[in-house]
Amino acid sequence: MELITEKENKGDSNYRWKILALLFFSTTINYLDRNVLSILAPTLQKKYGWSEIDYGYIVTAFQLAYGLGVIFVGKLLDRFGNRVIFAIAILAWSLAGMGHALAKTVIGFALARFFLGLGESANFPASVKTVAEWFPKKERALATGIFNAGSNIGAILAPLLIPFVVLSYGWQWAFIFTGFLGVIWLFCWLVSYQVPEKHKKVSAVELAYINSDEPESLAKIGWLKLVVRRETITICLSRFFTDPVWWFLLYWLPKFLDKQYGVGLTGLEIPLITIYIVADLGGIAGGWLSSHYIKNGMSIDRSRKRTMLLCALCALPVIFIAQVPPLWVSIGLISLAGAAHCGWAANIFTLVSDQFPKTAVATIIGISTFAAVLGSVLVSSAVGFVLEKTGSYSLIFATMGFMYLLGWIIIKIGIPRIKSISFN
Repeated sequence: MELITEKENKGDSNYRWKILALLFFSTTINYLDRNVLSILAPTLQKKYGWSEIDYGYIVTAFQLAYGLGVIFVGKLLDRFGNRVIFAIAILAWSLAGMGHALAKTVIGFALARFFLGLGESANFPASVKTVAEWFPKKERALATGIFNAGSNIGAILAPLLIPFVVLSYGWQWAFIFTGFLGVIWLFCWLVSYQVPEKHKKVSAVELAYINSDEPESLAKIGWLKLVVRRETITICLSRFFTDPVWWFLLYWLPKFLDKQYGVGLTGLEIPLITIYIVADLGGIAGGWLSSHYIKNGMSIDRSRKRTMLLCALCALPVIFIAQVPPLWVSIGLISLAGAAHCGWAANIFTLVSDQFPKTAVATIIGISTFAAVLGSVLVSSAVGFVLEKTGSYSLIFATMGFMYLLGWIIIKIGIPRIKSISFN
């Protein structure tokens, strides 16, 4: 197939960026839905008398379901395609999100979180698979960074919208409102999405540009063949140690700010918005940087690993929060760690499509996300017990900062050279 340069492609359909916008908004809604509980946690904890261990169990219910879901959803996406499976998933998580409004007990909230986790488990496997289908390799890290930025936009919107809804209408309506946004997105997805080859709004020029990488096999690959690959195990191990840092920030950050600095429900807006805006910029910058290196002649292997090492070093200073610095010093350190994580995520997700064929991308994302969730479940339970016994976050932050360096070392050793894998 004739290669189409970026210059020649300008002014043509560029429909892939509209599909990317849908992924950005699905990720935004995904994180808005899951952040409602973390924003309301101090309020609901006082209202219903939850202990730190109770809250840890509620968080763990979501993570367990998320982990179970990604085992199967990746394979379903690779077998049946994104259009139907992703639509079913977002409908399921939207209904589960609304279902929180009916909960009154720890078990009730845990059940609602469980079904929310099952539905939300499809978002990242589906999004990474969609990027692999719609973008050539040199644009994938940037595209991944952009859609992943939706996670921080969702986290930014939560402290802006949720207190207003709660104070005006009650806590139940916060869950109902955010759940309904998913139903609106579902309609847009069904109207807009098809694979590039079947899409009427994709020009021949854009289709050629999307498919400008070396042809790859479209044969289905067995699950066992994928699981035992050294590359799969390496990505799983790296995510097992690094993803729990992000999940911790997501679920305990409002509680940490409330306990350590007395930042209540109506005072969370500026600190959380600051943290997640910086994290957003980090995600886009991390994706842009490795794509920039590649476009300027650097190998995929060197560009990805160099960018991920930089992200790992930027996460390290979060350990100083263990010394309990002033509020805005903590905010700055957490912001830097959040930016480091999002830049890291943009590249580790792209490692999958760098190495595995499109027919296996969602499956590998699912498998590695299960490993990430397993690590997060263990950390969430441990955090609950540490806080219950010590009442201090010092040990937790002192540990978190080193995880990305460990993850980078695992990738450096486990994947000596990033390249396409042949399954022939």
